[in-house]
Amino acid sequence: MESLRLYLNGLPPTEQERFALRCGTTIGYLRKALSLRTIMNPRLCADIERESGGVVTRMDLRPDDWHRIWPELAAAHPERVPAEPTGPAAEPAKAA
Repeated sequence: MESLRLYLNGLPPTEQERFALRCGTTIGYLRKALSLRTIMNPRLCADIERESGGVVTRMDLRPDDWHRIWPELAAAHPERVPAEPTGPAAEPAKAA
């Protein structure tokens, strides 16, 4: 999410507003999401990537699960796919 913060901070305030509108949201929502480290909707992530010209990527915005949402990215960037947890903590809980 730091890439989004840096990208927005590099824009004048009026362009920040326009960017957010092109992404289908508001600058207020983006700033709040950054502040609270909110996990953004996949569609918004794709819109941000598109409207930033790829400066801010879906992988940046969803670092823990992008490879599950966009498998085509995982195929194109296998070196960036996070390792899956292993061991007892990674196993699903059994019903009682």
